[in-house]
Amino acid sequence: MSSTPSSPILRASTLHAPTGPVPPDAPSWNPQRPGAMPSHRYRSAYEKVSVPLTDRAWPTARLTRAPLWVPVDLRDGNQALAEPMDTARKSEMFALMLAMGYKEIEVGYPSASQTDYDFVRHLATSDTLPEDVTVVVFTPAKPDLIERTFASIEGLPRAMVHMYTATAPTWREVVLGYDRDGLRELITRNAALVGRLADRHRAGTVRLQFSPEVFNLTEPDYVLEVCDSLTELWDASPDRPVVHNLPATVEIASPNVYADQIEYMHRNLARRDAVILSVHPHNDRGTGVACAELAVLAGAQRVEGCLFGNGERTGNVDLVTLGLNLHAQGVDPMIDFSDIDEIRRVVEHCNRLPVHIRHPYVGDLVYTAFSGTHQDAIKKGMTHHAAAAAAAGVPEREHPWNVPYLPIDPADVGRGYEAVIRVNSQSGKGGVSYLLQTEYGLDLPRALQPEFSAVVQRATDASGTEASAGDLFALFHATYLDPGTDPDGAVVLGPWSTNEIAPGEHECVCVLSAVEYRGRGNGPLSAFIRALAEAGLKVDVLTYAEHAVDSGLDSAAVCYAECRVDGEVSWGVGMDTSVLAASVRAVLSAVNRAAVVASS
Repeated sequence: MSSTPSSPILRASTLHAPTGPVPPDAPSWNPQRPGAMPSHRYRSAYEKVSVPLTDRAWPTARLTRAPLWVPVDLRDGNQALAEPMDTARKSEMFALMLAMGYKEIEVGYPSASQTDYDFVRHLATSDTLPEDVTVVVFTPAKPDLIERTFASIEGLPRAMVHMYTATAPTWREVVLGYDRDGLRELITRNAALVGRLADRHRAGTVRLQFSPEVFNLTEPDYVLEVCDSLTELWDASPDRPVVHNLPATVEIASPNVYADQIEYMHRNLARRDAVILSVHPHNDRGTGVACAELAVLAGAQRVEGCLFGNGERTGNVDLVTLGLNLHAQGVDPMIDFSDIDEIRRVVEHCNRLPVHIRHPYVGDLVYTAFSGTHQDAIKKGMTHHAAAAAAAGVPEREHPWNVPYLPIDPADVGRGYEAVIRVNSQSGKGGVSYLLQTEYGLDLPRALQPEFSAVVQRATDASGTEASAGDLFALFHATYLDPGTDPDGAVVLGPWSTNEIAPGEHECVCVLSAVEYRGRGNGPLSAFIRALAEAGLKVDVLTYAEHAVDSGLDSAAVCYAECRVDGEVSWGVGMDTSVLAASVRAVLSAVNRAAVVASS
């Protein structure tokens, strides 16, 4: 008799399932009801900003090359840390970025803190900056802070001063207290100061950048007006371009809206060949990566973000994910991610924040499969990949990658294969056999795999925990190898030997449970089976397989024997440096396991 399970206990008693009427236009298969959350308080993004773009081109564009990546961990990411980085941790993070190949790095907000100012001075006086790397510093549009920012970069061979001002209506009117004209005049006045101070440095050593903060909530015509005025004021040219950085400071819409905004600017900016169009997506809606990718399709040439996405609120866009997304599509990200665990180690140390175990490409479990169907597909895919590489005569690392469930080869980012498949109660025969093969050299016959998988599942169901490769081997040993060697088994094998007594005829002399028996057959193993028959045990070998556990003359051999023993079918396994000894133990294991089954 079956019974309906009772409803689970709801600990969060403050939750209330929606109880409103099902909308009359809802399809019959959707019983969801209106809830009580005040969603009516919020306006659609299309009511907040309108983009005059009807013939968008970005949906048919393709990502074919990497943009210029600009990590802002040392400034924007640092501002989001409960414990901002000191000079030592900033230096370690900066060294990591250089080693990875970043060429433009935002290093601080020197007018905001003495630590940031000192770090910029450290870079300016250390004489270790590579010739092709540009240091970026950040400043609001305020004269005293601009002047302190320029003081910090004195002596740097290459620098970029990044001035920002919030331009969205709410920020403009509520936070800053300006109308459109008043704010444009403030920006122009401070931008002129930035230009004059830049001209005092050696020609070409200081480049300029402007960010209309909260660009994605600002009227497109106003952003265009402000950016074009600075392009002219700073006299930008193709050999001395200005950077206009357009941040999604707070995500408010789906990524296609941001792409429309970027394409509008890309099409309409004055002196377009003298402007580097940059984006700075945040992740408030969880779509920062998509916003950045669509923005590049829409004309962006430069992307600011953080390694692993640290930043204010839900973070900045994740540069590692963006770069490896390109790699997975056959496009060189122009950044080295070949030791992803070392990159993660440094970033976690510097930020004092962990990277989630499910974080794309880098998390501990992102290349791991627990599901049986996934494991089986991966095992077959890896086997096929190795065979295809061998047939093509190229190393596996060079052969085109096409393995189910693994978008990239874990080895590309310095990961081994030992953690690709892990076993718990959800796992299947493919994962279990894969681990035994890769870790212990045991290539289980296909017919044996389901049986041992069931043994593993019973064990993991009982424990409720994951089984390591060592756990699997111990379980396999106890299940199949011990019955062939355990002196407490149903049949105990004592001293034994085989001899060829005539061409094609062998004799086995063996002691079984303290009694000597003899048998003759056309081979050593068949002679042993006849000796078992003399002891009253009728054994037929149904399936037999053997292989070396490792390469080399001294490698152990493992033998698998599926036998019918007095009508009971069971598998046995034997292992020894002698193939014959391994086969004898395999048959004896099957005999003893069949006896246990028959008596149960």
